[in-house]
Amino acid sequence: MLGRRLRLAVIGGGSGSFIGAMHRQAARLDDRYEIVAGVLSSNPEKSKKDGIEIGLSPDRLYAGVHEMLVAESAREDGADVIAIMTPNDSHFEYAMAALEKGFDVICDKPMTNTLQEAEALHKKVVESGLVFCLTHNY
Repeated sequence: MLGRRLRLAVIGGGSGSFIGAMHRQAARLDDRYEIVAGVLSSNPEKSKKDGIEIGLSPDRLYAGVHEMLVAESAREDGADVIAIMTPNDSHFEYAMAALEKGFDVICDKPMTNTLQEAEALHKKVVESGLVFCLTHNY
């Protein structure tokens, strides 16, 4: 393997989110992931506050998803994997954006809201050769 934990960046799951805490705990259960970056809320101030509360470094907390994907893809120690735990209507957009930037993706169910989006996402995963994991529960 890599000889280290996979570096995980999270999208969503800030305070008030039941599933966010569950995903973060599950990611740490087998000690194979280290949560290194995140956008925990669509509200930039809340996102940064929540990130600090869960122990993320302030320089790895981002105001928006696209900002995080660009910044983390440029870092030598950037995230390896993006975990998406946002409301359902954003799963497709964020998964496609993460794949475009070369990240493997872990996405909470449902992966998309339409068959057309699911087919497009599947095509992108196949073309990219990246990993796409769909979580239903732990």
